[in-house]
Amino acid sequence: MGRIKEMNLSLRKRRAAAAAKSAGVDGLLATHLPDVRYLSGFTGSSAALVLVGGRAVLFTDGRYTGQAKAEAVGSKVVIATKPAVVAACEWMAGAGVRQCGFDASHTTVAGLETMRKAVGARVRRRMFVPVGPLLARLREVKDADEISRMRAAARVGCELFEGMLTYLEAGLTETEVAATLEYAARLAGAEGMSFDTIVASGERSAMPHGRATAAKLPKRGFVTLDFGVILDGYCSDMTRTVHMGKAMPGERDVYDSVLEAQEAAVAAVAPGVTAGEVDEAARSVLRRVKLDKYFSHSTGHGVGLEIHEGPRLAAKQKQVLEQGMVITIEPGVYVPGRFGLRIEDMVLVTARGGEILTPSVKAWIEL
Repeated sequence: MGRIKEMNLSLRKRRAAAAAKSAGVDGLLATHLPDVRYLSGFTGSSAALVLVGGRAVLFTDGRYTGQAKAEAVGSKVVIATKPAVVAACEWMAGAGVRQCGFDASHTTVAGLETMRKAVGARVRRRMFVPVGPLLARLREVKDADEISRMRAAARVGCELFEGMLTYLEAGLTETEVAATLEYAARLAGAEGMSFDTIVASGERSAMPHGRATAAKLPKRGFVTLDFGVILDGYCSDMTRTVHMGKAMPGERDVYDSVLEAQEAAVAAVAPGVTAGEVDEAARSVLRRVKLDKYFSHSTGHGVGLEIHEGPRLAAKQKQVLEQGMVITIEPGVYVPGRFGLRIEDMVLVTARGGEILTPSVKAWIEL
């Protein structure tokens, strides 16, 4: 496993170095921790990584001496006595790096000023070049090791949902439901949750991001569970909606329409298809039954080391899906003051189309 990991990291570094060269810079500075982990394997909370050619140098502090040397396979480790980013910039200046690319979306004005002050006045004017989310774009396409980890995280999520079906009952508070699910996730080996667990019931189910509250599950009404776990560094994400008690007229029809929209979008997933086309596949189903005005967010997003990555699956998005991307498909309908529901799967883009990584039951469930 160590050899496979080292080979993966080496390939990622080569791809990043090639992307930096294409961007016209001879060095690359990563300070966003998921980017650092992607290139080095290091999981600490303080780090900066420099990539020059095919060589990677990881800067961190004394708290991580042993951890960095154990995790940062194939990278030189420097234990700095000053902030990691300062030490990294000083090292680059000494190594003769002329232009260093950085991701402006993860660099504050104050952070850039710190970087500039770390190098001599003679070179600072032209040294730091914003190259956009270069590493984030590389991370969108997962390698075999990443896909294996994401399959495992998705599998844990499915098992958690199946366990909740025997637990949910009217009168439980949303926070009790969230706490029980999160406790079960820890027992199943999760490092943590991918995001704050969403439990939205009754009228609150009309809130797409209804974080769990002291509200009680109703005797009759929808309950939406949106959650994910972090396993071995990688996130899962899924949503299922169940109904407590017997449905009111029309509720089952809306659920069936959302399910049809979700399955249509999954069926549209394939290499070469644009993100906007997948979004339209879901939206057109809801438009046909005049529910599209209640679908208030994008159809999905990428998942990986972070819960929200590229690509963004939304109206008119031109980015083309590629084999190896892992995305969510999550249309929903939210009728203010009445109810809402969402169905979400993680989907791997394969040569043959979309493979669902979260195959838990999506058929109508009344509890």
